Amino acid sequence: MDGLWESTLGRLRGRLAEETYATWLEPIRFDGIEGRIVRLRIPNRFFADWISARYLPDILESLAALTGAEGLDVSWVVDPSLQEQVTSAGQVASPAVADREVASTGVMLAPGAMLADEAMLSRGARMAAAGRVTARASRPPVRALRAAGELPFDVEGGADRAPIARPPVARSVAADRVAPPVESGSPVGEQSYALNPRYLFDNFVVGPSNQLAHAASIAASSSPGKRYNPLFIYSKVGLGKTHLVNAVGHRVLEDRRDARVLFLSAERFTNEFIWALQHKRIDEFRARYRGSCDVLVIDDIQFLAGREQTQEEFFHTFNALYHADKQIVVTSDVYPQHIPEMQERLISRFQWGLVADIQAPELDTRIAILRKKAEQEQLHLGDDVALLVAQVVQSNVRELEGTLLRLAVLADAQQRPLDIELARMALGAHQPKGRDARQTSVEDIQRAACEYFQIGIKELMSDRRHRNVSLPRMIAMYICRERLDLSYPMIGARFGNKDHTTVMNAHRKISGLVESDERVKRAIEVIERKVGIS
Repeated sequence: MDGLWESTLGRLRGRLAEETYATWLEPIRFDGIEGRIVRLRIPNRFFADWISARYLPDILESLAALTGAEGLDVSWVVDPSLQEQVTSAGQVASPAVADREVASTGVMLAPGAMLADEAMLSRGARMAAAGRVTARASRPPVRALRAAGELPFDVEGGADRAPIARPPVARSVAADRVAPPVESGSPVGEQSYALNPRYLFDNFVVGPSNQLAHAASIAASSSPGKRYNPLFIYSKVGLGKTHLVNAVGHRVLEDRRDARVLFLSAERFTNEFIWALQHKRIDEFRARYRGSCDVLVIDDIQFLAGREQTQEEFFHTFNALYHADKQIVVTSDVYPQHIPEMQERLISRFQWGLVADIQAPELDTRIAILRKKAEQEQLHLGDDVALLVAQVVQSNVRELEGTLLRLAVLADAQQRPLDIELARMALGAHQPKGRDARQTSVEDIQRAACEYFQIGIKELMSDRRHRNVSLPRMIAMYICRERLDLSYPMIGARFGNKDHTTVMNAHRKISGLVESDERVKRAIEVIERKVGIS
């Protein structure tokens, strides 16, 4: 039986990117064929949606060819024990509460059942379906085709029905439908709540590194409060999570002109809460967040860490919105369970819906991002220049786009075309940090930090909390995280087996001091220059 499944997957593996194969097909478990029913176990319901829309026709065709059976259909079984494999692959998707009830009883979904909402994926999913397959043995139902982007959105009767056009929306007035601040004297102005008009699904470049987060965002915005609630997206800085959550807000406002979308950072939420307490306006604050919005988007939720009273308020706000079927979207720079000093009950609620991460984009996606940016800025970008920039800047979309704009400014200043010669000259003189960082080790940074602060390596690796030792240690950890792109656990292991939360706290502390403490800023600059990554 295992050999049959391995042979089936072997036929697909050569046609898919390795990351796509590992993310979507490896976690599936084959439990055999009974009659014409193929029994497959999956980590969560989202897999049934995604695989049915993209890979199921080829899977069934391969099984039919290997077994001689005809008219095969599939029965899905949600097995939460497979979730760990999804997490280890870097694509985390926790099932919703209802899904956990299904999984806990081992209930099988009806053969051939599609779990996607009618409007789960629409226009933006067409890009996400770059790896989709064409049905040959049997065609999936209309819902699967629309989810894969093969049919226009809002098609209910069949493929021959004309697509229903969305009414045009004036992007510049989107903020007018966002709830206003508590009052004009509050610490927040109305513009603080405006969605960024540039961050839409239509200009978000989809690749294997972000396709789960993208598809989930479309699903959540198509049926707010019904699918993937809450939606928790996490990634390192500059990989597109803020773009996605802004796009969620825009899509909701497209579909419902009277919708009330509230978008703000966790820091802003904290400031408003403190202001409301100080001015005895807490009832208005609660009415604003619990009764005056249909979609609440909180960016950088990790900044609530350690703020017990604000977390308490957010906990009750979350419950009120969740039980009223209002959509909650949250972003963070780390997985929920890795946020230090966050209440367990909040972490648990973040995992009620879908948790999706965004990884650094692969080469093809980076090239596509550059081309999209060049198109937006009306720049002529040759294929050779796009390839060079994508090879040099590897980890951060923001840095990738910034490098392209710097090249454009340089070309304009020198009154010459943005060609490969200019790109080689500019990138050779101003090497982005990602390339040099690969030639630098943790030990190099540790030695440079010890030399700068005149302490011994044993002190740096120790558990001493005296500022003369703890500050150099935190700065070294910060540089390792920023420049070497290492995970918190990996850095902790190299600093005397420190817990990953220690590294996270150090990174957060130094991030806050870089702009305000000249001594810290100077130390980082000198240490980076010593190891050649300045």
